Parts: sequence; structure tokens; C-alpha cells
Amino acid sequence: MSAANKQWELGIGEGELAGLTKEMQEAHLETLPDMHQGTAELVQELLRLPGQRGAGRRHFLAGAGIAAAATAIAFVSGTGSGKAFGAVRAPGQTGAPSPYQGDLKVVALAAALENQAVGAYGAALKAAGAGKLGKVPPAVGTFAKTAMDQHAAHAKAWNAVLTDAGRPAITGVPLSNQPATLKALGQAKDVGAVARLALALEDQAAQTYLFAVGHVSSPAGIKTAASIAPVEAMHAAILHFVLGEYPVPDAFLQTDRAAKPTLLTV
Repeated sequence: MSAANKQWELGIGEGELAGLTKEMQEAHLETLPDMHQGTAELVQELLRLPGQRGAGRRHFLAGAGIAAAATAIAFVSGTGSGKAFGAVRAPGQTGAPSPYQGDLKVVALAAALENQAVGAYGAALKAAGAGKLGKVPPAVGTFAKTAMDQHAAHAKAWNAVLTDAGRPAITGVPLSNQPATLKALGQAKDVGAVARLALALEDQAAQTYLFAVGHVSSPAGIKTAASIAPVEAMHAAILHFVLGEYPVPDAFLQTDRAAKPTLLTV
């Protein structure tokens, strides 16, 4: 059979994929207390800065423990510059100054990346339901839905920081690479093509959080990013298995694909 006519095949057993998806959800739930506590602390930090205004919800949700965060921090230990990451404008952006400056720029970028992932998985599930991706193993659909819901939870947490700090929530995908992402999604003809695109987005998100751990100035921002990074890395690892590839060990994770604040268009 020629490569052009070869039908895509799942690179892992469906039972194994279902098990990994369950572990991914368990890990996500374990990180929620740290994430919620980190975002609540981040809001309070931001509200104490000169020029920051916002009502601030006293109890956005709280929790304890930083075991998951330690994993991500270890990836980039020693890389912190102590400087705020993101007080820049997007190329070609004109008009009034962006409402997102300093570490708030990183928060807005994170929310936009999470929204992008939610939209990508949602579009893939819609295409699968319409029969546009060929045969889709049920375990793949479950993984996609679970990953999408986790990204939505992350986006909600980051947006809560923005709104509590008196800034607009990121409701769409204000990223300069979004048109290319949508084009690639529209051209995907099978699960493999969608999985490859999703992997690129997951790698970008995970590496962005790792980069942020070493470059944001806010301790609470670092804690929040570090709590989310391991879950994003799990998404990417499972997608490697879906594609029949062995994931690169965590010790070799880099930040060369991390999104920069210039990707944000607001």
C-alpha cells in the first residue's frame, strides 16, 4: 500500500490510551489546589502594585501543596532572570497601550494559549463527529474531550486573575499564529494530522509555562505556571504515544518553542 493511500493507525492500544487519559485527569485534579491558590495569591500581588485596580474576590479557591510545581521548577532551575517577562507590544500594534503589561502580559498570553487549545480540540471533535477525519477510535475522542476541558479550566483560572485585577478577560484567541492554526485544522484529513497539530500547541503551551517559571517576577505567577506545566507536558507525552512515538524524557525538555508575549495581539 502506498504512503498516500495508507490509513492512519493509532500508535497505542485503546486500553492503554484510556488508562493514560485517566492518569492525566487524576494529575490535573491534583494540581487544581496549587493552581487556584497561586492565582488567588497572584491577584493580591497585582492589586498591591501601583496603578493596579480591581475589586478582587477574596476566595477564588484555595488549596495547599506544591509537589506538582516542583517538577516544573526543576526543569528550569537556575534560569530565572528576576525580571518581568512581557512588558512589550505586539508587532504592528497601534492605538492605546495594551491593558496587559508586565506579568499581566504573561497572564493574558497564557489565557490566549489555553483558549487556542480549547478551540483546536473542539474543532477536531466537531470534524470527527462530521466524519471528516475518518475512523476515530473512541479512546482518542475521550482524550481530546478531557484535554479540552482541562485547557478550559486553565483558561478560566488565568482569566479570573485578569478580571480580578481590573483587566478584560481573554475571550477569543488574540494570537498572531491563530490564522495558520485554523488553516492547518481545516486541512487535516485524519486523526494523525490533528494529533500532530495538537502536539505542536501542547509543546508550545508547556514550554511557555516552563519559560515563565524562570522569567516572571511574581512568586505567585511562578507557582501558578509551575502547577500547570506538568499537565500540559502530559498532554504532549500522550499525543506522542498516539502518533506512535516515544516521548522525550522530561529531563530533555527545552523552551525553544515557548510563545513570546509578541505573539499576543492585544
